[in-house]
Amino acid sequence: MSETPLNGLIAATVTPLDPAGAVDVTAIKPMIDRLIESGVTGLYVCGSTGEGMSLTCQERKKVVEASVAATGGRVPVIVQVGHNSITDACDLANHAVDAGANVVSATCPSYFKVGDTETLLKCMGQIANAAPKLPFYYYHIPALTGSQIDVVDFLERGGERIPNLAGLKYTNTLIHEFQACQNTESRNFDVVWGCDEMLLAAFASGATAAIGSTYNIAAPLYCRIIEAIEAGDWKMARQLQYHSVAMVNVMKSFPFHTALKAIMAMLGMPVGSCRLPLNELTENELVSLRSGLDGIGFFDWCGHETPVGS
Repeated sequence: MSETPLNGLIAATVTPLDPAGAVDVTAIKPMIDRLIESGVTGLYVCGSTGEGMSLTCQERKKVVEASVAATGGRVPVIVQVGHNSITDACDLANHAVDAGANVVSATCPSYFKVGDTETLLKCMGQIANAAPKLPFYYYHIPALTGSQIDVVDFLERGGERIPNLAGLKYTNTLIHEFQACQNTESRNFDVVWGCDEMLLAAFASGATAAIGSTYNIAAPLYCRIIEAIEAGDWKMARQLQYHSVAMVNVMKSFPFHTALKAIMAMLGMPVGSCRLPLNELTENELVSLRSGLDGIGFFDWCGHETPVGS
């Protein structure tokens, strides 16, 4: 198992869908090529952004295979295998190994809520054991899973019970808890930040990597934030981070995931819409979204050229 920590900006990739709502694997390679060119240093596949929970297991496997092939070893591919069925999650983890993924990650079951650390350890332990030679990252996103367990306690105890537990994807807003996760006693875990609009605060608190949705549309902006931090130019870092805040605020006025895909299309990355229960944007909403982005100067500072006629 590789102990190399994740670094930089890892794009939580979307899953392209065709007009009929089927997975469009032909759109995966051009999307990934564009993301790598924009500065991302890894891919997080079939997570929340990728609508992993709305795909069948066979569709998830197709997306993983196409993503690994398209990446061609240029950056690490992390596969999110979380499922309400632990058996299916283990099968997806085993498939990730066979497909050539670099890392396995998983949310906890969410229909029947995980309410204590011991249960979470059992669930994640089984999934991690299905891919024992790959690093395993627990995906902590309590807003969606409803699991409010003490994640620091999970890491402390998990370090003793899950041999390939390498860290976690931390998608919450508690900076003090994030810091505590980075300073556990049982092992030096790799804790990766997951809230795009708080990247600056996370890196100030010790983060070295982040996984995010809006890296699909503004990776160059986030690269500039990290460069400003490394140069000690905190004024510039704050100014750049506020662009991210403004962008997310515009997107939150609409169904977020559908808005993300719509913006990707505006930037020349057509990836279709989303599956129910995520709703499509109406024509009026698309116009309003574009107007809101124009109003904050998004197309001037996002780092992507806007295709002519878009």
